[in-house]
Amino acid sequence: MTIAHTIFGVFGNATALFLFLAPSITFKRIIKNKSTEQFSGIPYPMTLLNCLLSAWYGLPFVSKDNTLVSTINGTGAVIETIYVLIFLFYAPKKEKAKIFGIFTAVLAVFATVALVSLFALHGNGRKLFCGIAATVFSIIMYGSPLSIMRLVIKTKSVEFMPFFLSLFVFLCGTSWFVYGLIGRDPFVAIPNGFGCALGTLQLILYFIYCGNKGEKPADAEKDDKSSLEMKSEEKKQNVVNGKQEQQRV
Repeated sequence: MTIAHTIFGVFGNATALFLFLAPSITFKRIIKNKSTEQFSGIPYPMTLLNCLLSAWYGLPFVSKDNTLVSTINGTGAVIETIYVLIFLFYAPKKEKAKIFGIFTAVLAVFATVALVSLFALHGNGRKLFCGIAATVFSIIMYGSPLSIMRLVIKTKSVEFMPFFLSLFVFLCGTSWFVYGLIGRDPFVAIPNGFGCALGTLQLILYFIYCGNKGEKPADAEKDDKSSLEMKSEEKKQNVVNGKQEQQRV
């Protein structure tokens, strides 16, 4: 393992840790408000699956010189599990069912990959199988915020796309992309190159819309108008009632 390879691996560990901890601000808000609001719960189980598969791929009996990949992704798996459990606790019933279904599927996929690679494959076959699985789900993980990016464009507001999360997606993707290139490991370089590009797009969107307050949905505007009309009618009725009382006196 070269010095440059190790340096980018250590930097990748640091940025990945910040990436895993960045949503803590969001979850502090969720716990405080006792609601998941419009935050998407999909990125957390998908990130958990990525962490589990990447940690497995980095183990010495699967691939060599990737211990740094295993250590940070093992840590990330613990953190993401906590996020998923908190989201499940505060999510509305429909969202809770969806996220729980994804969480169950995540555990099933990881268990299948681990068991097949452990008992049915050996050597390069094991590395290839685990590497492909880790690559596919890493790309899916990096792609999961696309729904949030769509919401940003639709509402012209970055309220539900935290800046630090976007920043560390970019930093983490870039550092692991370089790590994979130096180590000539396509299963590390390819998905993180995708993450680097997606992180760049998120930052561009953030700087475009960060000064906007966003647009209210049409339903909200209708509710506001209805509320104003009701208040106006109440005032008129109060005036009429006041005159009637005066006439009685």
